Amino acid sequence: MSSTEPTSPTARTRVRRVAHRGHYDRTTLHAILDEAYVCHIAFADEHGVHCIPTACWREGDHLYIHGSNGSRMLRLAGSGAQVCVTITHIDGLVLARSAFNHSMNYRSAVIYGAFEVVPDAQKPAVLDTFMEVLAPGRSQQARPGNAKELAATTVLRIPLDEAACKVRTGGPKDDAEDLDLPVWAGVLPMALLPLAPVVDAAPAGTPDYVQEWRNSARVSVVEAVML
Repeated sequence: MSSTEPTSPTARTRVRRVAHRGHYDRTTLHAILDEAYVCHIAFADEHGVHCIPTACWREGDHLYIHGSNGSRMLRLAGSGAQVCVTITHIDGLVLARSAFNHSMNYRSAVIYGAFEVVPDAQKPAVLDTFMEVLAPGRSQQARPGNAKELAATTVLRIPLDEAACKVRTGGPKDDAEDLDLPVWAGVLPMALLPLAPVVDAAPAGTPDYVQEWRNSARVSVVEAVML
């Protein structure tokens, strides 16, 4: 399947409210996931329903998470329980002429399914990929996890087989009778931007990826189309 070819939505992933904002192609999904540092995982256990934020990264057609072996969420997710994973980026506040028509520009993704445990033999390479997502070249400089650290870490991955995205772009959608109101209308753009690095130590100098951090803001496929 090509990255732009739509997948067939399921009963869980079909976007029903403002359906034209729904996207089911891998290009949009991958772009949203690749810009994310954190996802939220919803699951249920004997204590009720929970929604927990955790670090994430994509490799191929899977989304990965990791954490302590003692994590309640990871233990349950690793057992094959059904979960719902969400990621949201807010791109702007949309100010309309009427209070009712205010909105937000956003990109969101929802993934349904079950996580699987990444085998121990694959954990070092998978965690190196995570380091590279954070900062290209970092995995070659930071000390890798030792046997004790790797043994204490669970890595899970979930396939992107049942997923959907929802995206809003553009300005306010005012009612015709409100267009002549003397009210400011438009978009207040928002973005997650890198700031100046805070140095804790640099005995071997400052690596290129740190020097370039201020210029490393990720630009999504959706944003690139809008520019």
